Amino acid sequence: MTNTIAVWVSCGLASAVAAKLTIDRYGDTNTILLVNNPVLEEGPDNRRFLADVSKWLDRPIKLISHPLYPNCSAEEVWEREKAMSFPRGAPCTRILKKNARQIWEETNHVDWHVFGFTVEEERRHKMFVLTERANVLPVLIDAGITKQDCMDIVVSAGITPPQAYTLGYPNANCRGCVKATSPTYWNLVREVDPDVFLSRANQSRRLGVRLARYKGQRVFLDELPPEAKGRPMKSLRMPDCGIFCEEK
Repeated sequence: MTNTIAVWVSCGLASAVAAKLTIDRYGDTNTILLVNNPVLEEGPDNRRFLADVSKWLDRPIKLISHPLYPNCSAEEVWEREKAMSFPRGAPCTRILKKNARQIWEETNHVDWHVFGFTVEEERRHKMFVLTERANVLPVLIDAGITKQDCMDIVVSAGITPPQAYTLGYPNANCRGCVKATSPTYWNLVREVDPDVFLSRANQSRRLGVRLARYKGQRVFLDELPPEAKGRPMKSLRMPDCGIFCEEK
């Protein structure tokens, strides 16, 4: 019996490798769909990376957006919702990714889903299965594949990772991810994406959202000292933004 497997390919390395493993393991006997939720605030190089991944996998990647947000803009979501982040999730993820997926599923049957949970994220995978759905194939976890393994596999395939990685970001999520609270992260945004930092600072101030954490207190971005540092960037728990996010 042929199953339909939807692989949710973000513009991160892990989901790209998850798609490759899924095709190699299940592609001969199942229908594999590669699906992406575009978000306007991602770095511009993400679209190039997605095209390279599609060519590597020799399969098209379908773009899925929420019908109420044709621009796929997180900033529009925050403005309409009058909020940017919550302790257990962000409205941009809920609407542009989770709700967009649910709407798509109303007219597209899927037996199994694949996400880019690496072996370090087994807890997140288990939580997702408990709170969201049980029909998830943990292909990276089953194979014991780490985030570094994903980087090595993508580079070995001749694909240049998204520019976000070379700029020092821990993933290829939106620039200025509103779930981040680390002063290390936000001052990196201030340094390499000053226009993004200013936009987040202005919108968060207008909406009354203190995005950063400094000396144990939540502060507005325009109150964050440029020299403020927290944990090193590599130690921050900031996985690829899929349909499941929590505060970092």
